[in-house]
Amino acid sequence: MGANLYVHFPFCRAKCAYCALHSRPGASLADRSAYVAALAERVRTLGPRLGVLSTVYFGGGTPALCDLPPLLDALAAHIDERTEFTVELHPLDVSDELLGRLADGGVNRISMGVQSLEDGVLAAMGRGYSADFAARAFGAVRKRFDNAGIDLIVGYPGEDDGWQARIASLGSWGLAHCSTYALQNERNLADVPDDAVTMDRLASVAEALESIGLKRYEISNYAVPGRECRHNMAVWRGEDYFGLGEGAHGRIGRLRTVDYMGPHESVETVDAATDNTERRIFRLRTREGLDASGRGEWKPVLDRFVDEGLLRREGAVYWLTARGAEVCDTILSEIA
Repeated sequence: MGANLYVHFPFCRAKCAYCALHSRPGASLADRSAYVAALAERVRTLGPRLGVLSTVYFGGGTPALCDLPPLLDALAAHIDERTEFTVELHPLDVSDELLGRLADGGVNRISMGVQSLEDGVLAAMGRGYSADFAARAFGAVRKRFDNAGIDLIVGYPGEDDGWQARIASLGSWGLAHCSTYALQNERNLADVPDDAVTMDRLASVAEALESIGLKRYEISNYAVPGRECRHNMAVWRGEDYFGLGEGAHGRIGRLRTVDYMGPHESVETVDAATDNTERRIFRLRTREGLDASGRGEWKPVLDRFVDEGLLRREGAVYWLTARGAEVCDTILSEIA
């Protein structure tokens, strides 16, 4: 198979209370249409460089706020039945009409941003729906797409003692995938649980997801075996990926790109050593582990983390322990 493609849509209805990412809430229909037209033109320009894509991922923001068919049409020559094609959806966007258009355009995987199963927390986040509404929306998704999952945020202020039971209720949703993230408090929210509480909750979420058949394959990601997100695994394994759209990053050979579609794009060439390191280290986040063969300079650091109980090792391959998963970024920073 060929390359991987990530397309970013910065548009949203309103800024969620926890979000510090670049976004364009309330953008006009004309702006959104021009954005899609520019993306479609870049796809046509790249043409043969894309080939038949292994994976496509539409992220955001909220891709469904855009009229996607012009871009889907431009991508039609670059996807086939082997391509994993994911679109992120907000629960408020779900409709039979939209799901039909996506399926007709080659989409075969949906990731829905639920974020919380507690109505009070959803209101505080500014999500605009209830937990029951999200469950019904996901039910509609599952009628059309059997490869579908959700995102959840753990550690938001106001979570009550019933959150574990709510996580257990996901057993009835028919999830193929679930991503769970600790709140990154970049907007200085008050009354955020301390790190120890959040880590305990993440561990409980992991246990609950495992109990309903979703196996952990990366620090924040769980899937029914065979339903792991191929696009994300390609990135963690060090494969090339094109990144189109505002804020999108790409890795094409030794080129590193940002905003690869217009007047603000940035293209940098990294040296061979940096390229090799970047392509290898993030495997540590996955259940495949980091193969440190040929990188003797990493061994003293990695073995120290083994002694500290943060890593385990077999030969030249290192894996995170449960404790190590909590501090993976620190471990990676010492070998990058």
